[in-house]
Amino acid sequence: MQDILNYSRDELAQWLEKQGIRPFRSKQIFKWIYLRQAGTFEEMTDIGKDMRLLLNKNFTIPRLYLQTKEKSTDKTEKFLFRLNDGNYIESVLIPVKDHYTLCISSQVGCRQACKFCLTARGGFKRNLYPSEIISQIRDIRHYLETNKNKNKILNIVFMGMGEPLDNYDSVIRALDVMTDSDYGLKLSPGKITISTCGLVPGIKKLGFATNANLAISLNATDDSTRSMLMPVNNRYPLKQLLDACRSFKMRPRNKITFEYILIKGINDTIEDAERLCRMLAPIKAKINLIPFNEHSMSAFKTPSREKVSAFLQILLDNKFTAIIRKSRGRDISAACGQLKAKLLS
Repeated sequence: MQDILNYSRDELAQWLEKQGIRPFRSKQIFKWIYLRQAGTFEEMTDIGKDMRLLLNKNFTIPRLYLQTKEKSTDKTEKFLFRLNDGNYIESVLIPVKDHYTLCISSQVGCRQACKFCLTARGGFKRNLYPSEIISQIRDIRHYLETNKNKNKILNIVFMGMGEPLDNYDSVIRALDVMTDSDYGLKLSPGKITISTCGLVPGIKKLGFATNANLAISLNATDDSTRSMLMPVNNRYPLKQLLDACRSFKMRPRNKITFEYILIKGINDTIEDAERLCRMLAPIKAKINLIPFNEHSMSAFKTPSREKVSAFLQILLDNKFTAIIRKSRGRDISAACGQLKAKLLS
């Protein structure tokens, strides 16, 4: 039996046609799964009984198993899902005024070994299937609806566990369903952000495959510091990365978001800020400064408020769009991989 969430609408139409069923039925099935949150084929009342039996014989409509959930005082919620093979992934639901941003995972673990990331400590297990990426959105929407919460998930960020561009094909397939504006999850590509540590080949392809936004986890202004923090820099050093960003295909008004985690004594000096301005001057860029979210499993520390403010002021003085992104859910297991680590310990 196959997971029907792994099928695009076109692929499902082709499968139906091979069974002698008119392909337009794929639209009805998608509507039931993604817009009406059907959990069984029996619920699809405008589809004939024989066809429902055929679907039931060949497909499942699974949901992720919610292992545990934590809720912060700021209303941020973190979900730990157990997959069919016993692995775990995390998703984070962040309230923003009258809607939500959802951070989702693209892999079980991660092979990039960034020093500041807790997910990397567990190593890489496997890529997620498109269905497992999609299910994080579908199932958390279902959770909100079940709890009579009318606020919608409008923004999606691939910034959970894993490196999205290291699972490129599954991410692109998931985006097809996510951005299906008629029968899929009806998300705007402009509200989806794919955050990468800097896999240059994937960046070069991404702009031609989707109108989703690009975010770069930068975190340093020289190769030696970045390579220490992010081993990916040994394969794709700053010059290659910035060249790929300069040529990235995007809509005229868009900018690439550069995420810069400020770590005390590592990358938080005035000189770092000035170098960052020079580096990003040729690129349509906006900058998110993220004070490191301290946790017990890392020796890294958060810089003082004064240090963070001084860093920001230099960016603003150089006419960059820049903000300090506040950590959400600091009173729960907020760092990527922390909830899973707590469970397994």
